Amino acid sequence: MKFSRTTLILILLALGLGSFVYFYEIRGATQREEVKEKKQQIFAFTADDVQSLKIATAKLSLALERNPQDSPPKWLLKSPVSEPANDAIVSYLMDLLVKGKSDRSLSIPPNQKGDFGLDNPQATINITLKNQQSHQLLIGATNFNRRLLYVQADPSVKLDGNIDVLLVSTDFENAVNRDLSEWKQPVVNNDKTPTPTPTSK
Repeated sequence: MKFSRTTLILILLALGLGSFVYFYEIRGATQREEVKEKKQQIFAFTADDVQSLKIATAKLSLALERNPQDSPPKWLLKSPVSEPANDAIVSYLMDLLVKGKSDRSLSIPPNQKGDFGLDNPQATINITLKNQQSHQLLIGATNFNRRLLYVQADPSVKLDGNIDVLLVSTDFENAVNRDLSEWKQPVVNNDKTPTPTPTSK
């Protein structure tokens, strides 16, 4: 059977279109779904589940506990000082822990942790929940363009011997690298003594 040149071109176009639809729509959709799934929440707990936080950076180690009283502040500093905490600063970090999502994840051998700044992390956050479950977040180095951070959530070695490294927002770095004064509740100046006005002579 002979086909005209036009018919052959149409057949080839149809095959090409079919291949495109298969690779883009079917296989591509699966790959896009996998990427979408990887962009997921770091932790599954809520802010109300958290009882205490311990944060260790190169310049500071501090402990925070939820205030057992219903009155403000919601959080108390327990170490290195014992006084009310800055709720806004703690809430900012808590929001990242609860709602923060990983952009994507990498599976690496443990001996490569140093390449991602995780052998000596710039910050470690230990989280204790009200049900006594604990979680940990290790904050490593930024990626090549400094737009994302390498972190490890609840570090563990998988069955294949590798570890998971997540890429998250650099907001985590900003949230923990603070001076002690920033973690303390701001002092409200209630001194309303009127400033004396000059008297006319």
